[in-house]
Amino acid sequence: MSEPTTYDVVLLVEQPLSAEDAAQVRSLHGDVEDPVRYHVLLPVEDAAARVESAMGSIAASEVLASPALVMDSQDIAEVQRELLERARTDCDGCVSKLKGQGADVSGEVVSAEPIEALAAKVAEVRAAEAIILTRKHVIAEFFHVDWTSRARRKIGVPILHLLEHENFDEQSEHYGGEGVTGL
Repeated sequence: MSEPTTYDVVLLVEQPLSAEDAAQVRSLHGDVEDPVRYHVLLPVEDAAARVESAMGSIAASEVLASPALVMDSQDIAEVQRELLERARTDCDGCVSKLKGQGADVSGEVVSAEPIEALAAKVAEVRAAEAIILTRKHVIAEFFHVDWTSRARRKIGVPILHLLEHENFDEQSEHYGGEGVTGL
């Protein structure tokens, strides 16, 4: 007797899942006959980009006497270590929340560009679908440069975009009654 096929779902998450997020994700696959396996990807921020952004914010502020911000490579490496540690903790939390909902799940922190990491994982596990969970990004979504729009152009599987920390009804309100966005 052969092993049952697995219905693999790759989740790209922008921030840690809430218990409600995990329950909603699990509810999407209640009718799938094959065992469902989730693969969570959580991107880690780039420390140098974060420092550059912070410095840009300081330069753009209206504070006349702002102190000079000087960071050397050792400081940036320390920030990167802290960001990686936090991302690992957040990813473990996502896995734990999904396991609490009875899911078969693995998780990993990715340093590659998020859509590239998603495409690679979808190909690696031969995923049946991908789910992208983000905060609202109105401007990026309008110009179709958000993760979901980019993934739809790159990946050949159905993609569902959910808003983190909002239930299906709340998401429906934001999209004119259409609910979550899908392929």
